[in-house]
Amino acid sequence: MKTAVVILNWNGKKLLEEFLPSVVLHSKDEAEIYIVDNASTDDSIYFLEKTYPELKIIQNQKNGGYAKGYNEGLKNIEADLYVLLNSDVEVTENWLPPLVEQFKNNPQIAAAQPKILDYKNKSYFEYAGAAGGFIDKFGYPYCRGRIFNTLEKDQGQYDGVSEIFWASGACLFVRSNAFFETGGFDEDYFAHQEEIDLCWRLFNLGYKAVCVNQSKVYHLGGGTLKNTNPKKTYLNFRNSLFNLLKNAPKSKVTGRIFVRMLLDGVAGIQFVLNFKLSHFIAVLRAHLSFYTKLRKTLQKRANTSKKESYYRHKSIVFSYFVKQIKSFNNL
Repeated sequence: MKTAVVILNWNGKKLLEEFLPSVVLHSKDEAEIYIVDNASTDDSIYFLEKTYPELKIIQNQKNGGYAKGYNEGLKNIEADLYVLLNSDVEVTENWLPPLVEQFKNNPQIAAAQPKILDYKNKSYFEYAGAAGGFIDKFGYPYCRGRIFNTLEKDQGQYDGVSEIFWASGACLFVRSNAFFETGGFDEDYFAHQEEIDLCWRLFNLGYKAVCVNQSKVYHLGGGTLKNTNPKKTYLNFRNSLFNLLKNAPKSKVTGRIFVRMLLDGVAGIQFVLNFKLSHFIAVLRAHLSFYTKLRKTLQKRANTSKKESYYRHKSIVFSYFVKQIKSFNNL
């Protein structure tokens, strides 16, 4: 199975200096490595051409974020399997074969991820993906090993190969023909949760996603946009609403978006009470953007049936904040 490891870069020379050596060392015999550059203005390209002349570089004309950046770059890469890898991920020996084997043996698998651990605290799961993602019926994402901001210690509790709902964009394995069958990432997302939307659309087409914990990587997180940045709040709140509107069953979608917006309002009040006014404004902007793109987003609802079984847990908000359940296995 022809495999391509594809790293999206935007002004990330420092990250490439730190993390690219592990990717080259542990991937060069298993896959071709590509750098897709989103019109960087630093000297990333000079560094790559000088230090890693064997790598293939694709230069986009502008920075279209994660979604458009990968859509444009992948058009130029022929492979059976894409591995979309963040530039702030350290990979480990033998990280590719266990996942590639899953794709070879099961054509229904269209997306996958390894175990994603915290680069700064390597015995704990990392926020963006952990041991595989799920969402509740109101579109809130959570993971095996991470619910909201609570991270679990990796004690082997999620080892093995398990079916999940979404695979992390930090290290996303996706079958190329399935990726293009869905139309790729939704470029209106710009960044954040576009991988959830992609996996949801794959799910509605009858594909599966898995987490393969025999493979592990370490993710720094926040390399491009830190959690304290209101722009991240804006993108996450808005894109969650996009996810529901595009992919939830027609008979349920209106009610679930209404409840989700009420819950967003509660979150906004919490931001005010905690003197995080910029994040409160980000929630307001997220809802405004959702409304302005309402008609366009409705047009994206494909003709495929929308499955009610997209969630395994009704309300992660209630379980976490009211019932005080902090670990996935206790849900």
